[in-house]
Amino acid sequence: MKAIFDERQLKHNPARYFRRGAYIPHPEQPERAILIRDMLIKNGFPIETPGDHGVEPIKAVHDPDYVDFWQDAYQRWRAEAEDAEAIPTYHPGRRAGRRSSSIYGQLGWYATDTSVPLTEGTWEAIYWSAQTAIEAASRVNAGERMIYGLCRPPGHHAMSNGANGFCIFNNAAVAAQVLRQSHKKVAIYDIDTHTGNGTLDIFYERGDVFLCSLHVDPDNYPTYYLGYADETGEGDGEGATLNLTLEPGASEAAILERFREGVKAIQDFGAEALVISLGFDMAVDDPLSEVGMTGTGFEIMAREIVRMGLPTALIQEGGYLGPSLTNNAEVFLTASRDELSKTS
Repeated sequence: MKAIFDERQLKHNPARYFRRGAYIPHPEQPERAILIRDMLIKNGFPIETPGDHGVEPIKAVHDPDYVDFWQDAYQRWRAEAEDAEAIPTYHPGRRAGRRSSSIYGQLGWYATDTSVPLTEGTWEAIYWSAQTAIEAASRVNAGERMIYGLCRPPGHHAMSNGANGFCIFNNAAVAAQVLRQSHKKVAIYDIDTHTGNGTLDIFYERGDVFLCSLHVDPDNYPTYYLGYADETGEGDGEGATLNLTLEPGASEAAILERFREGVKAIQDFGAEALVISLGFDMAVDDPLSEVGMTGTGFEIMAREIVRMGLPTALIQEGGYLGPSLTNNAEVFLTASRDELSKTS
């Protein structure tokens, strides 16, 4: 099993995050990807760089003006604000109004929270993170059974025209759209501990992409506003969204029970290809976790995903700098490779 990664993804380097009324060190650090990359090398996974597929596959799921905004946003901020941190502080209200021409207004227009501060390398990092997802999906279309896209920054909170939760471009949604070029019905299974709210936003009215998100109940946990069990899609997408919620403190057994509900739902949908939004932040020792996942559970998930028998793009989402991050990634990916070898 091959991995896709580009070193330019490390260039986004946010220092701090305004969370629950206080600044904390930003959890989404380049070191996350470095640790996983080094684990891949140690375990003999071939790592290849993505080709440059351009912005059109990104714009296929994102508002084109939104994509274009990020290309020079940092330079515009520096021209206006000099040494101030590029953190959005103005946001549209419930009546959205219209987009401002100011960099201050536009940053808040396109960023729904304070989790995605601009840095000098943000554009390169998010662009190559998306290219990694595009490359992974393109190789699946070309016949690869499973490819791992080490995408960083992550993407599943990014909406069609809004950054959210450390995410600017929705890599999993981009990958799913690429897979649709060769497959009539595609499923996304989001196993990050947080709702795949951006992916839900993008595909909520589409019936060709089934989204299943397994996550902690958002009533008192980020992302708060989306990811409830009664959200099942609208219009052509009615029935093509499934939110499987977990109670805070859920055990590994409870997580796996709900996980298997998602596997069955994807099979019932008749998916021909699969995107996994792969989060390791369900781990019991992850800084953002409220549930009890361990490496054993991640191994079980990996093997059961492979046994679904679908062409699959694994797209990295969360998993932060807790003690077991590297081990969980190692367990999941080596178990996937081992299970693949049994079916080849």
